[in-house]
Amino acid sequence: MEFTASGRLEVRLTRADVGKRVSVRRVSEEGSAGRKFTDTVGVLTSWNDGVLLITRRTGERVSVDASTMVAGKVVPAEPARRRGPSATYPELARVASRGWQPIESERLGAWELRAADGFTRRANSVLPVGDPGMPLDDALSRVQDWYAARGLPAYAQTATGAAGAQEVLCAELEARGWLREVSAELRIAALAPVADAPDDPRVLLSRDLEAQWLGRYQRKGASEVATRVLRAGPSVWFATVSGEGEVPAAIGRCVVDGRWAGFAAVEVDPACRRQGLASAVMTALARRALDEGASAAWLQVEADNEGARALYDRMGFSTHHAYHHYRAPERKAPVTAR
Repeated sequence: MEFTASGRLEVRLTRADVGKRVSVRRVSEEGSAGRKFTDTVGVLTSWNDGVLLITRRTGERVSVDASTMVAGKVVPAEPARRRGPSATYPELARVASRGWQPIESERLGAWELRAADGFTRRANSVLPVGDPGMPLDDALSRVQDWYAARGLPAYAQTATGAAGAQEVLCAELEARGWLREVSAELRIAALAPVADAPDDPRVLLSRDLEAQWLGRYQRKGASEVATRVLRAGPSVWFATVSGEGEVPAAIGRCVVDGRWAGFAAVEVDPACRRQGLASAVMTALARRALDEGASAAWLQVEADNEGARALYDRMGFSTHHAYHHYRAPERKAPVTAR
C-alpha cells in the first residue's frame, strides 16, 4: 500500500493506469468493531462508472467500487520469482505451441490460427500473442470466419498472471460475449532437479510413436490426427513402461526445443499408481532432454488434477501463468425478408 509522509494511506491510481498491475485496499465491511479491509492485486483491466475491474493472476476478475478504496498504487509488472528459470509469457506461449503443433496454421498479423480437426483446444485455437495488424473487432471476426470455414468452434487461448500476459484482452473478449470454458496452469522448473533420481530400467525411450503407447493415451480423439499432433515438434521423445498386458503401465512425452523441455501425456494405469512410475517417466525424459542441451522444463496441468500437481510440486515446478480458452459466441443467423 502507499503511505504519505504523515503515515496515511493514499490512492495513487487513475484511469490512465488501466492495463497496469496494481495493488488496491478497500473497505469490505464497516461495523461497531470498526472497518475491515480487503487487498486485491492484479491487472487493472477497466475503470468505468466508478467501478474498477481487476484481474488476478488466476484470471479471476474482482469488481471494486472506487468509493470504497482507501489505498492503491501501481506495482511491478511481475513479482520476483523465487525459483525456476526466467521467462516471459510470449516466449513460453510460442514454445508451448511448437511443442503441440496443429495440422494447419495461418498467420493473422502476429496471431497464429491453429486447427487440427478438433483434437484438443490447444491445437484448435487462435494464439493471440502480439498485434493482429487490424482493429480487435475485425481480427475476432476473421478468427470466427477461419474456424467456421473448417466446421470448428472459434477458440482463443489467452493467459493471465505473468509479464506480457493478456488480462486486458481477456476482459475485451468477455465484453464481446466470449465464454471462458477451461483454465489451467503452465508450470516451469529447472530441468536438472527433475532428472536427479536413480535410473529406472523399466522406462524405455523411443523416437517412434507406437500403437502400444497410444493404447494408454486417454485423449486419442481422431487417431490419425492425434498421431500427427503427438509426433510433431522440434525433438520429440516418447517414454513407455510395459504393463502385464499389451497396454503400457505408464507413458510420457517430451519435446526438446532449445533450452526448454516440455512434458505432456504423463499417464499411469490406475492399478499401478503410487509405484513411482510417473516420476520414473519424468526422470528418464528429463535426462534425455539434458543430453540435448535443455536446461529448463515446462508443463501444463489442470487445477483439479491434485495427484499431478503434488508430483510436480515435489519436482520443483512452480506456476508461471494461468492460461484460458475462450469460446466465441454463436453468430446470429441473418434475417431474410419474405
